Amino acid sequence: MKGFIDDANYSVGLLDEGTNLGNVIDNYVYEHTLTGKKAFFVGDLGKIVKKHSQWQNVVAQIKPFYTVKCNSAPAVLEILAALGTGFACSSKNEMALVQELGVSPENIIYISPCKQVSQIKYAAKVGVNIMTCDNEIELKKIARNHPNAKVLLHIATEDNIGGEEGNMKFGTTLKNCRHLLECAKELDVQIIGVKFHVSSACKESQVYVHALSDARCVFDMAGEIGFTMNMLDIGGGFTGTEFQLEEVNHVISPLLDIYFPEGSGVKIISEPGSYYVSSAFTLAVNIIAKKVVENDKFSSGVEKTGSDEPAFMYYVNDGVYGSFASKLSEDLNAIPEVHKKYKEDEPLFTSSLWGPSCDELDQIVESCLLPELNVGDWLIFDNMGADSFHEPSAFNDFQRPAIYYMMSFSDWYEMQDAGITSDAMMKNFFFVPSCIQLTQEDSFSTEA
Repeated sequence: MKGFIDDANYSVGLLDEGTNLGNVIDNYVYEHTLTGKKAFFVGDLGKIVKKHSQWQNVVAQIKPFYTVKCNSAPAVLEILAALGTGFACSSKNEMALVQELGVSPENIIYISPCKQVSQIKYAAKVGVNIMTCDNEIELKKIARNHPNAKVLLHIATEDNIGGEEGNMKFGTTLKNCRHLLECAKELDVQIIGVKFHVSSACKESQVYVHALSDARCVFDMAGEIGFTMNMLDIGGGFTGTEFQLEEVNHVISPLLDIYFPEGSGVKIISEPGSYYVSSAFTLAVNIIAKKVVENDKFSSGVEKTGSDEPAFMYYVNDGVYGSFASKLSEDLNAIPEVHKKYKEDEPLFTSSLWGPSCDELDQIVESCLLPELNVGDWLIFDNMGADSFHEPSAFNDFQRPAIYYMMSFSDWYEMQDAGITSDAMMKNFFFVPSCIQLTQEDSFSTEA
């Protein structure tokens, strides 16, 4: 049941009742312990189905365009395509990936803020017309290379104006919008709507109030200049919890009714990424080295267990140059779970976790409390489905972890109830009983 993110020939274990994610992880930990102890992912595709149902229940008026760069695993893209989402692509490769699944160009938007000319031309060639833009230079590139482009003007929000130093932000100011609209008119570029993005790190729901008000202003400006706008993209920033989704909906729903009411002809879309995939993937890593250090070497806020007790540095076979890459650019809160069973009263020690490169930047967890572990023990990380599937570093012949896909019968039935039958699924999607380990050649399709 193994698949790789660049290999469309994967299979999905359809789990019998009574078999759960923990059983699957136990199975593959045992298998990998015997065969080399390489890191691996388990992807529960049923969780993606559940997230889509949650989206439909809470914000059905907003069409999701999944952000492909968040996780471009074929199984993920095929599930989402079957569920009817659109796709937000940042590159030629991403556009090609989703179009290979039969996704129509109308359901793809090109969202890179800094577009290569060759990729703009590719979008024009394959009919991907909707794209975002936030400055005059990009607008001129689009005008020269994509005659049928339909542009969403990307405006900045309060949470990303003058943000943290070194954190790249995109989006034009409201003040500059009229100039860009006038430039677009002169260049004969069609502006069809507005995009904004509120970061998932932003805790102020009031930011949506200002962003929607600004978007309405831009719509009005565009009308004065002669554009007919019909699309509003509220970006991403959805963490994946139902509470946050309901909280955002509670703020934006009445404002959408005021500024962009039903019947106004304005289509509301968004760009959820980690919302769909973060909780669907679990990563298992193996401890490859261990070092005992003095407890006072740790300066973190984790409560010390006693200055006379040792602390431990554990090195594992995946790190920030692999599946934990987002740790380099954001505050990834990776919380390890020890796979082996240990006594409730077993002493806990201050510990840090490091990747295999021995680079000082390759720190996965600065400080946490763990029982004493040994080389060969396994650690489990939940919520690893977002931004964990980039091309790995060439350091030390690091190999991309295998991905094992699963889905429960109940989630499969939920997909069927949603109108997605096996006939609607892609040719590479296979199901196998959880109790049987089949190679790809032995797998059988549900279409049989």
